[in-house]
Amino acid sequence: MIEVKNLTKRYGDNLAVNDLSFTVEKGKIYGFLGPNGAGKSTTMNIITGCLAATSGTVLINGHDIFEEPVEAKKCIGYLPELPPLYTDMTPREYLTFVAQAKGIARDQRQYQINYAMERTQITHMQDRLIKNLSKGYRQRVGIAQAMLGSPEIIILDEPTVGLDPLQIIEIRDLIRSLAEDHTVILSSHILSEVSAVCNYVMIIAHGRMIASDTIENLSKYLVGSNILHMTVRGDLGRIRMAINSLAENAKTIRYEENPEEKADTYNIDIETDRETDLREEAFRTFVDENCVILKMQTEAIGLEDVFLKLTTEEAEEYAVEQENAAIEEKENAFAAEKLDDDDEAAPAPAPQPAPADSDDDDYKPMFS
Repeated sequence: MIEVKNLTKRYGDNLAVNDLSFTVEKGKIYGFLGPNGAGKSTTMNIITGCLAATSGTVLINGHDIFEEPVEAKKCIGYLPELPPLYTDMTPREYLTFVAQAKGIARDQRQYQINYAMERTQITHMQDRLIKNLSKGYRQRVGIAQAMLGSPEIIILDEPTVGLDPLQIIEIRDLIRSLAEDHTVILSSHILSEVSAVCNYVMIIAHGRMIASDTIENLSKYLVGSNILHMTVRGDLGRIRMAINSLAENAKTIRYEENPEEKADTYNIDIETDRETDLREEAFRTFVDENCVILKMQTEAIGLEDVFLKLTTEEAEEYAVEQENAAIEEKENAFAAEKLDDDDEAAPAPAPQPAPADSDDDDYKPMFS
């Protein structure tokens, strides 16, 4: 549905988007994740045709956003970080204005306005002035205007910023419901939001794509092993026998007495390969040894761990690149300055004497 190729955006010497390429497929909720200043909003503004790119292409359902902006924009509904609301209008008045601006046919306007208000649950607020609505309801009005025209793609830039916890939950539920009929791209720097709502994540830093996959696959990419944490009560000898039975499929097994529980209670950590799941086997083995399992839990890496690892590595690589570029620039400037100094210090060429067998008046230089 969306194909971005080699997208670059410069603001003077600042490279906001750096050769970015990705594709968006139908029927998913995409999380566009990155730290503040990573280039998320700039990329979204370019995709939606609100900002020109320095170079690169953006295709929306086969339409180039720069060459065919009208056809491309018909496929997109966009909610910027700051919703473009006219606060002296009511939601119905505002949505009517937006429907007219989008060129929605007159006989379809009221149906689409009513449908958008119903989906965003603002029907009971339709006659209040927008300036008197809460932040959460203003966001809902903004999402409703993005829905008008039945676009296949809805792009939301930081849709929950500034909302209270209850409003955030409500907006997340709304976004999930939108995915039933639309492909949704959600920009955020809030890890929990992307993890809770999205099923596909694109992580960018310094304007570059550093990861693009499902949350599950990103986690697997970084996790080298699984760790099964258990708390078991029983005779130490029997616990050791159970551990020995599990050792064949485990990389390491560590156990120690749990001081917070009753006597004969032990904490056990079983580390396995990433593909190995020992929970069922461990359960049966300890039960067969008449041991009581008080806790069993696997350790899984979260999106926050993935995000921190990837962005930290990217920041280090970016810093090295910037440092190398600065050194190269200084070396080039020094070389150019030295060349200029050498040119100034070089003596002027001596004039060529006239041939000995000719008169001075008849002599003419070869080049004038």
